[in-house]
Amino acid sequence: MLTAKTRARFLRFFVVGGVGFIVQIGSLALLKSELRPSFAFSVAFALSVATHYSLNRFWALRSVRRDSARQLLEYLATVGVSYLINISVFKFCLHGLGLGVVESGVLAVPPSTLVVFLLLNYRVFRHA
Repeated sequence: MLTAKTRARFLRFFVVGGVGFIVQIGSLALLKSELRPSFAFSVAFALSVATHYSLNRFWALRSVRRDSARQLLEYLATVGVSYLINISVFKFCLHGLGLGVVESGVLAVPPSTLVVFLLLNYRVFRHA
């Protein structure tokens, strides 16, 4: 069972994820008419990651780790896993299901959320 501290961290992570989601989908909606769909998705994802990292590092999953450079590398590896899951689901929804760009972007986010939380909470931004 999850501890009270882990549940609180998950709740903050969920809030940060919501903000990141708004950044990603808002950016995607703005970029979809200017860029190819996969490139627009990737740029929006990168903007969301910058927001997500900052809010998690300094608020939601505040960490006691002192090895910031290694932590950043671990975060970037987690982002890589997240991106692979997201872009795969995005392309499946876009090309396989024939959904629109924004709809595909919306459906691409949830599948990686649990994986990312577990990696960030228990490895990258682990608490004492």
